[in-house]
Amino acid sequence: MDIALPTLVLALALAVFVGISLGMLGGGGSILTVPLLVYVLGLPAHEAIAASLLVVGTTSVAALVPHARAGRVKWQTGLFFGLASMVGAYSAGRVAKLLPATALLLLFGGMMLITAVFMMRGRKTDDKPQTEVAQSEFKRIAFVAGEGLLVGAFTGLVGAGGGFLVVPALVLLGGLSMQNAVGTSLLVIAMKSFAGFAGYLSSTPINWSLAGMVTLAAVVGSFAGAKLAGKVPPDLLRKGFAWFVVVMAVFILSQEVPKAFGLSFNLAKNWPIELALLAVPVTAAVVSLSRGRPVSPPRQAAQ
Repeated sequence: MDIALPTLVLALALAVFVGISLGMLGGGGSILTVPLLVYVLGLPAHEAIAASLLVVGTTSVAALVPHARAGRVKWQTGLFFGLASMVGAYSAGRVAKLLPATALLLLFGGMMLITAVFMMRGRKTDDKPQTEVAQSEFKRIAFVAGEGLLVGAFTGLVGAGGGFLVVPALVLLGGLSMQNAVGTSLLVIAMKSFAGFAGYLSSTPINWSLAGMVTLAAVVGSFAGAKLAGKVPPDLLRKGFAWFVVVMAVFILSQEVPKAFGLSFNLAKNWPIELALLAVPVTAAVVSLSRGRPVSPPRQAAQ
């Protein structure tokens, strides 16, 4: 497909931000990659999802290196979670072609909002006696495995590396600090992204040159993001991450909800409406972060 040079330059610049997001937050890259490929480069949804898995998986490997050197990767937890998620990702990638593109993107946006709510609540300190914690270890492992399967299936369906799901799971279920969860999530994201990509290969064409350029730009950004990750306070990182997810969810849902009702939403013509919609979560995020405590996402975002 022919892509105008200004459009390609814009897409590559956004791809650098994808890498920064992955390196700094351990997620968010796929949240940007799918809309970038669909709404900026004009790829069909299924092809964009497949290419996104390649981009996010490769970029995650690159971003993982500086996190590992800084000691922010918990390998045992990451490998266990990653193996479980690979099963779900590959299986879902094989059946994703049977679902309508709009349904996949609506699922994408809805899960983003749900995850953001849990991230804003944070993880409560566990004051249980050590014996009680040990007795619940099997239950915790079972929850992590189940979460891995579900997150992997979500990755395979909508092309999301799932960092916005993996990071909360590692924090809330795996007991990791935010910074360790960010580093470890990159290992998980890489594993299940490649598994989901393998599931897509049998039925979806890939524009290898375009995917390669976007991947290269994202890898460059990932190194800058990894350096920033260790310098941002964990609580601020968690809250900022959650609000970032809300903003992107509003954007995606604003594009796809009208399609579900047989209507069209042209961003070039309806940008004032889009700007007004995005202003709601952006304003709420600024107020929340400036006060140092999270507030609930606006109801308008879920519509």
